[in-house]
Amino acid sequence: MLRLIQAQRLQLAAQGLLQPLRRRARRADVVAAVERMRLLQIDSIHVVARSPYLVLHSRLGAYDPGWLDEALEQGRLAECWAHEACFVPAADYALHQAWREQRGTHWAHRHAMRMHQDQRQGMDSLLARIRETGPVRAADFVRDEQARGSSGWWAWKPEKRWLEACFALGELMVTRRERFQRVYDLSANVLARLDPPLETSVAALSHIELRRRFILDSVRALGVTQARWIADYYRLKPVVTANELAPLLAAGELIEVAVEGWDVPGYVHREHADLLAQAVLGRLRATHTALLSPFDPMVWDRARVLAMFGFEYTIECYTPAPKRRYGYYVLPILHRGQLIGRLDAKAHRADGIFKIKALYLEPGVEPTPSLLEALADAVAHTAQWHGTPQIRLEHCRPAKMAAALRKLWRA
Repeated sequence: MLRLIQAQRLQLAAQGLLQPLRRRARRADVVAAVERMRLLQIDSIHVVARSPYLVLHSRLGAYDPGWLDEALEQGRLAECWAHEACFVPAADYALHQAWREQRGTHWAHRHAMRMHQDQRQGMDSLLARIRETGPVRAADFVRDEQARGSSGWWAWKPEKRWLEACFALGELMVTRRERFQRVYDLSANVLARLDPPLETSVAALSHIELRRRFILDSVRALGVTQARWIADYYRLKPVVTANELAPLLAAGELIEVAVEGWDVPGYVHREHADLLAQAVLGRLRATHTALLSPFDPMVWDRARVLAMFGFEYTIECYTPAPKRRYGYYVLPILHRGQLIGRLDAKAHRADGIFKIKALYLEPGVEPTPSLLEALADAVAHTAQWHGTPQIRLEHCRPAKMAAALRKLWRA
């Protein structure tokens, strides 16, 4: 039986968060990290760093964010709808393409289908323009001022809605990003430079075979998981059950494990058999301290992170300000295998200031000198990487650690 702490470390190891990178990051590490996670969720909130860059920083340290943009433009990564809008490895794009064409169950695809039915003439005209003049951004089109002040996808200017719909339907892909803005091109042009090339044989897979591939990839990315947590990774429907996993166990694709405190089995991908053996022997050492994005795959499933780490977490940027407990854009704090707190921060880039509005340790977490030193280093490295090296701390809980942290940042 795995102790819970061993299961936690197995999951962190699979996600690349057990130990810090022991060398300087390289370009290839960006794609390798996405391949390990299987997908990298995209979110445009820019309070600290945009989420995909911060997820990679948590794993790679001080890498060049331009490497992510470069990997997309060179075709080693692609964008598609998966968990939500995500970067995925080029090798996986055929799976997502086949899944979309077979099922189209994601909300973005359903909205796009309705839009195509209602506004087909406009969408066809947009595609014709791209064929004639080349890639475009939403910013290349003038906004209808009468729509300003509304909110939501459907309040965007028509061309932006059409671009998003064509992307969701697979007619357009993102060829590159300019200052994080998508640049759209015809899918055939983007697919032609995927590296590795598009695996056309995947299109012949049945729905059951595709679902099986996504289930296995989810278990591999999670390290160890309960059946009920698997479907969320790729937004599969219906939920995955133990009965569905039984043939994968029989085929040796998955390994069943008992985990302390769980009333259901845990599942490990066969490729993690060595990690599982190390976990059982207590040889997986957690040495990493990092700030996590709210959209990090380690924490995006609230039920999973609560069961695995006892960490109750909500993204409160979608909560009205008076109802927030911790802040607008709160980053979970990972320290040596545990989620020990959270930090509400804002980067003031023009002034070079990394402002910490509030920092909270979880109940029962003692702010020992070693914890504070690791936390101070993690915050300082994030702030330095982000170009906001001056750290301003406003509030702490417990309050007694504020002076020690400020002293460490001055040292």
